[in-house]
Amino acid sequence: MPFDRDLFLPVSREDMERRGWDSCDFLLITGDAYVDHPSFGPAIIGRILEAEGYRTAVLAQPDWRSARAFQSLGRPRLGVLIGAGNIDSMVAHYTAAKKRRHDDAYSPGRRAGLRPDRATIVYSNRVREAFGDIPIVIGGLEASLRRFAHYDYWEDKVRRSILFDAQADILTYGMGETATLEIAARLASGTPVGEITDVRGTCVAGRRPSQCAYPRVEVPSFEEVSASKEAYARANMTEYQEHDAVSGRAIVQRHGDRFLIVNPPAFPLTTQELDRVAELPYVREPHPMYSELGGVPAIEEVRFSVTHNRGCFGACNFCSLAFHQGRTVSSRSHSSVVREVELLTRHPGFKGYIHDVGGPSATFRRPSCAKQLKSGMCRNRACLAPEPCPNLDADHTDYMLLLRRLRAIPKVKKVFIRSGIRFDYLMKDPSGEFFTDLVQHHISGQLKVAPEHCVAHTLDYMGKPHIQVYETFKEKYFKLNRRYGKDQYLVPYLISSHPGCTLEDAVRLAEWLNRQGHMPEQVQDFYPTPGTLATCMWYTGLDPRTMQPVFVPKTPHDKALQRALMQWRKPQNRKLVLEALRKTGREDLIGYGKRCLVRPDKGASPADQRKKPRELKKERPSRPVKKAGWAKAKPKKKK
Repeated sequence: MPFDRDLFLPVSREDMERRGWDSCDFLLITGDAYVDHPSFGPAIIGRILEAEGYRTAVLAQPDWRSARAFQSLGRPRLGVLIGAGNIDSMVAHYTAAKKRRHDDAYSPGRRAGLRPDRATIVYSNRVREAFGDIPIVIGGLEASLRRFAHYDYWEDKVRRSILFDAQADILTYGMGETATLEIAARLASGTPVGEITDVRGTCVAGRRPSQCAYPRVEVPSFEEVSASKEAYARANMTEYQEHDAVSGRAIVQRHGDRFLIVNPPAFPLTTQELDRVAELPYVREPHPMYSELGGVPAIEEVRFSVTHNRGCFGACNFCSLAFHQGRTVSSRSHSSVVREVELLTRHPGFKGYIHDVGGPSATFRRPSCAKQLKSGMCRNRACLAPEPCPNLDADHTDYMLLLRRLRAIPKVKKVFIRSGIRFDYLMKDPSGEFFTDLVQHHISGQLKVAPEHCVAHTLDYMGKPHIQVYETFKEKYFKLNRRYGKDQYLVPYLISSHPGCTLEDAVRLAEWLNRQGHMPEQVQDFYPTPGTLATCMWYTGLDPRTMQPVFVPKTPHDKALQRALMQWRKPQNRKLVLEALRKTGREDLIGYGKRCLVRPDKGASPADQRKKPRELKKERPSRPVKKAGWAKAKPKKKK
């Protein structure tokens, strides 16, 4: 059902005229379709500016082929804010195999091609062409993760900070509400944009390091990290360690005759500030201009979901969250989340189901320990892996009580958790009461968790706990399902071709999956995205934490072998699986036994050919492997 367009921020001259505007204060440009929902960064930035009294208009997915589309709403009075969208534009356009994607969930009707590659740079350069010397602030995930000199997977080279390529004045990184409001206030007061150089959570360009207003550390220059992989790894580790609002210093990185100045991160929002941001007057729908174009599919996953936290101390090395939102967790109040769910129950499309109450990791409601708030995150210690820190606070009571309050709201039938839980964190919960509630009330048929692999040293490179933790969790999960008569799956996320994973390790993963009776329907190849420690490993062949060499499966064929092993039963993978097993000397897995992955070629295995048909029949699996997930937990029979 279309909503009144006047409930949204203006997207056209006509919208502005109905409000009596002759111009806007800020023009907000985004690479996504305009969805006025708090899961979309541009909507949050637009609404917080509106709440402070700034006239803010939205230009979504403009035609970047000329400057004309960027002039359609007129010249803004104070400046232009630019973001590529909810995800990096290159990730939006290309698979891990660098193949062009055929659709885009963040565009109307899933239509691909409505934003350019490297959208932040293209939009910013067009704005310069359209308006000349106007303050330009870039932000969002794409700008945040590319704020330093960074390895670019798609060009296979180190690119300089996106601030320079975009010709922008300021780059905001992380969750940008505080920085955006401070920049807006200074611009409104008449401060020239060139003098706004000390806002936390921002990057600017300078002529000398002394322009930095904070204690600082200098990392190897763009030229050094482009020429030396050792220098790149050292720089990447420093950038990661200093990303802490309490203990982090500013970072300076030379680019030619200029210096990139990255101010310390903004402090996480308090509970009261998060509540305010979450309860701004979002329509929670795509703009009605997309109704005849098929709508915006990305809304379907979040329309009836609630974000209750920010930040993640899980510290997975392949994940960009720690380098974007940070490792300090902050959360909303119970009353604020309750008000939002009550609002959702009045939505005309609500059918009684809250699809998710989550965030980066659903069960995180507080910092990992009390020390973190005073001293910041530990520089050389992860909270959960390879072993949980003794200081870890894993009490799930607060989250459990929040979910119970939500379940009691009239018109709410079910409250699900779909954004993922950290099973290792859950296993450290001293009471275990939340685990019981989870199984009884909050799983919509299947629970997705992320063991990622089974080999210890590969998991160490990933920053994940060893597989024994997952197996203990799985055992308890199915035990609780049987106790409460539930018939629910457990589906694992797994990554192939991660740095540190050899072909031998991939074979061991296939063996483990076979023993578990599971073959994934989909396999996620490791995707080297800017800023992560795992991407640094992939590019440099070094673990930046130790500066020791790490094996990296880089060639398409190496990656295909590892991927095929995870789906060994697919006929199209047979040749690759046979090749992998022979390369690793694991011909013992070629045969007819239960532990074997593939049958031998005809006439290629004399030992197997000599076996009698009755013996072969005994060794074959009694039933096929389920494809949808782990075998269901069988309900306990009633006496």
